[in-house]
Amino acid sequence: MSVTVYSKPACVQCTATIREMNRKGVSHDVVDLTKDDAAFSRVKDMGYMQAPVVIAGADHWSGFRPDKIGALSE
Repeated sequence: MSVTVYSKPACVQCTATIREMNRKGVSHDVVDLTKDDAAFSRVKDMGYMQAPVVIAGADHWSGFRPDKIGALSE
């Protein structure tokens, strides 16, 4: 399954999300929303207004969600 973390610099929840994914061994790509206008538009069109936004297959969420990250590592 493809996992993408849409992040921004100096974002505490983004850092926590990426750190937890690394700790759990969840393979993921990170996209900086401040450098990719198309990605910013995509997550905004999905209704998200805060980072991080994680898209994992058909599932997606915003913010630091250790429960969701844990489910990805199972």
